[in-house]
Amino acid sequence: MLRIVVLGAAAGGGVPQWNCGCAVCRAARTDHPEIRNSQASIAVSGDGIHWFLINASPDLRQQVTRAPQLHPRPGVLRHSPIAGVILTNGEIDAVTGLLSMRESSPFTIYAHAKVLAILKSNSIFDVLKEENVRRVSIDVDIPFMPQLPDGSPSGLEITPFAVSGTSAWYLRGKEHPGGSASTGDTLGLKIVHQASGKYVYVIMACADVDEALKTRLRDAPLVFFDGTVWRDDEMIRAGLGDKTGQSMGHIAMSGESGAIKQLADIGIGRKIFLHINNSNPAWLHASQERQTLEREGWEIPAEGMEIVL
Repeated sequence: MLRIVVLGAAAGGGVPQWNCGCAVCRAARTDHPEIRNSQASIAVSGDGIHWFLINASPDLRQQVTRAPQLHPRPGVLRHSPIAGVILTNGEIDAVTGLLSMRESSPFTIYAHAKVLAILKSNSIFDVLKEENVRRVSIDVDIPFMPQLPDGSPSGLEITPFAVSGTSAWYLRGKEHPGGSASTGDTLGLKIVHQASGKYVYVIMACADVDEALKTRLRDAPLVFFDGTVWRDDEMIRAGLGDKTGQSMGHIAMSGESGAIKQLADIGIGRKIFLHINNSNPAWLHASQERQTLEREGWEIPAEGMEIVL
């Protein structure tokens, strides 16, 4: 069986965001605590015992506390079922949680060379000692099999693939530690349970759905997809900032070129949005946007939701 646990579904800042008084954040603090959500990450497992995180969010400590699947084994002084972290990009909300994993438990970081270069260039990540935390480079369109801490196979095969996106926001206008090549900053993942053949696609960030991506996702049983904004200019319209979704490397949910329209009618079995910004009105259950989303067969997950394939 392939098991997936949603640790968090929100974009950077979470819901509610600490300094935000928008309609969604106000609702999360008051009448609708059910929409509270931490920053996006999921955990996957091929055996239900050892788990791999897809991105390490800034909220990782509280996410681990809330997920019994990730608790230390009873009767063991120091232990974690987390065997590795697979990074799909180098954004703050994908890598910051690594710093909460510095207490000498063995695990492996899997990331493209461009993202590993970002970690290497920032000495704060040196708290992850090499004797405990290996860093393994992964390549686009080359499957790899993550290992358990003792070197045995995990039962998973993962294929990274390039999707439209941008480099980490904090690197804009600066020299990228990983060089100027365009590929590697934003990856999607196909995660396959080798024994059963069950699989899931995970795309945390994506700026555009092209025909190649549609072909790849056709008839997939389960897809987690970037749901950052409902409309491209929503942050500007709401007075929350001057960035569009596209400028941040994220496709909108709605519109002719949005994810809902572009991924319709290609046979995806189950469609779940992740990395949803606090500005996105689809968080609100009674909103027209949420009703439209659900009518088109999409979901916004609650923290802790587990799916078994």
